[in-house]
Amino acid sequence: MPRRNTVTYNAMLSGLARHGRVDEARALFDGMPGRNACTACYNAMISGYAKSGRFDDAVRLLKEMPAPDLVSWNSALAGLTQSGEMVRAVKFFDEMMEKDIFSWNLLLEGFVRAEDLDAASGFFARIESPNVISWVTLLNGYCRARRISDARELFDRMPERNIVAWNVMLEGYVRLSSFEEACKLFEEIPDKNSISWTTIISGLARAGKLQEAKDLLDKMPFNCVAAKTALMHGYLQSRMVGDARQIFDGIEARDSVCWNTMISGYVQCGMLEEAMLLFQQMPNKDTVSWNTMIAGYAQGDQMRKAVGIFRRMNRRNTVSWNSVISGFVQNGLFVDALHHFMLMRRDIKKADWSTYASCLSACANLAALQVGRQFHSLLVRSGYINDSFAGNALISAYAKCGRISEAKQIFDEMVGKDIVSWNALIDGYASNGHGTEAISVFREMEANNIRPDEVTFVGILSACSHAGLIDEGLKFFNSMEKEYSLKPVAEHYACMADLLGRAGRLNEAFEIVQGMQIQPNAGVWGALLAACRLHKNDELAHLAAEKLFELEPRKTSNYVLLSNINAEAGKWDEAEKARASIKDKGAHKPPGLAGAT
Repeated sequence: MPRRNTVTYNAMLSGLARHGRVDEARALFDGMPGRNACTACYNAMISGYAKSGRFDDAVRLLKEMPAPDLVSWNSALAGLTQSGEMVRAVKFFDEMMEKDIFSWNLLLEGFVRAEDLDAASGFFARIESPNVISWVTLLNGYCRARRISDARELFDRMPERNIVAWNVMLEGYVRLSSFEEACKLFEEIPDKNSISWTTIISGLARAGKLQEAKDLLDKMPFNCVAAKTALMHGYLQSRMVGDARQIFDGIEARDSVCWNTMISGYVQCGMLEEAMLLFQQMPNKDTVSWNTMIAGYAQGDQMRKAVGIFRRMNRRNTVSWNSVISGFVQNGLFVDALHHFMLMRRDIKKADWSTYASCLSACANLAALQVGRQFHSLLVRSGYINDSFAGNALISAYAKCGRISEAKQIFDEMVGKDIVSWNALIDGYASNGHGTEAISVFREMEANNIRPDEVTFVGILSACSHAGLIDEGLKFFNSMEKEYSLKPVAEHYACMADLLGRAGRLNEAFEIVQGMQIQPNAGVWGALLAACRLHKNDELAHLAAEKLFELEPRKTSNYVLLSNINAEAGKWDEAEKARASIKDKGAHKPPGLAGAT
């Protein structure tokens, strides 16, 4: 530029400071001719320092200013409150040479952001003439903290209410699902705007009150895409796809949220062809649209199509990579998952806890211990090591690689353990044949007031089965309903069939299967059939096999197992018949998905 003035410098300083390039801004500021005359430039630097957490530099520059104004003081104060430095912010506020209502509101907002509502309330009482922003700031804090009675008391005391205050109070009721109060308040709002309508319609739709939401939408005096999209989402959550599509077709100016909601709804309902058709019609596809389709095909066991969409993307983000990597893992393509992690690193996309969790799961299934350890090191360096999802994946990875002591060490070092963490450790002990240790973890879990779930009992029953702890397994199984109000599902019955079958108590195993409150699945009959071979009970084996053939008529391994049982019993004709059935019924192994890429 041939000539620069204070406006030019201020624009550059603000831009650099806003993007965290404070040292570059300071170098420019120091070289600025006649800077003492430019209060705005000082303020830009003070604000930049404060927002970057460099409060000492901000205060030092403030004190160097020839004539600091209210904006100067408020800029430094804003940096402190936005960074949560409330003790320092209060001290700075008390030292301020002059204050205005904006200063008071900054500190009030800081208390609300720090969720210290008692301090916020006390500070609010000190404001001599609070304006509507002061009232709304505290009101919003109460509503977000679900202190609805305090919010309502404050709302009723407000000397004037703008539409923001009405909408904040409305959102507070909706957040608590207090729809009777929400609808009553909605009717009282003098000048409802699009946010008012969207808030109440979205709340009703999320709660499944679809007819009430539809009635309100029909009364809406203007066109609001957000409100219509909210009702669409409600219909899709209830799998009322036709109703959702009817609303979608009636929207003329659709935004990306509207398109993505409908596409995502089709995906969640397993209607991938309809989703793809709509995706192709979408005029301005964003990253969310592409990622939704990748995840949809991956969950639908169509990895070739998922990878095809992934490759056509111009701009991929971390979610895009995670969708395809987790898709490979879900479909058993573990090597492909690890390969795509390497490609992700080349694409300079930062992995997150979800990436590491998927890759560790791949390592676990491949029993690739050394690769798993490399991911462990990456986790430590990335800072995600304390994330429960990543920690749980590490426990499973080490356990599946037979390193149960290392799995236990990860578990012990975890800061925030959840039910999945406990289940992963129990399952790890179970899969490594340490039944007594699994039971010990279960007892420790109870002592820590962690309530077991269905997955816990699959792990503990499996542990008892592998360790031959028959009586303990029976006690755990019987305690599910009596002590924990958990109804056994097919996986629990399969564990029991395996537990009793391994011990040779085949009749008891068969009685448990016959007494099931639900229909036995292939896992249950398969466990019984395997036990029959182990203890050479060909009579019961035929019964279990017949049930299996009905459920899995094309699975080769079932026919082979029955053939071997007959052969071991010397029933060669029966053995030959079972093998012949493989060709007659066209039984085969499901085709692998290797080479999907």
